[in-house]
Amino acid sequence: MEKQQAVALRYEAQRDQAPRVVARGAGAVADALVDVARRHQVPVLSNAALVSALMDLEVGDVIPEELYAAVAEILAFVYRMGR
Repeated sequence: MEKQQAVALRYEAQRDQAPRVVARGAGAVADALVDVARRHQVPVLSNAALVSALMDLEVGDVIPEELYAAVAEILAFVYRMGR
């Protein structure tokens, strides 16, 4: 069985040129990231392929251009939720 993975992104249109990785981890760290997000009412979405690609990045890295479209879909979903 594969360990759960999680990546947290930040994007503020006025501040950031592109979304940035603010946290990432696998196993217990991923579980903790999801728990903290839910406790703070931050949307948690599941996209295993995107998370796998983002796990190669370090905290603080801007997402690469080839992932803009996939991340834009997630951001659009979150904005539609009113977050």
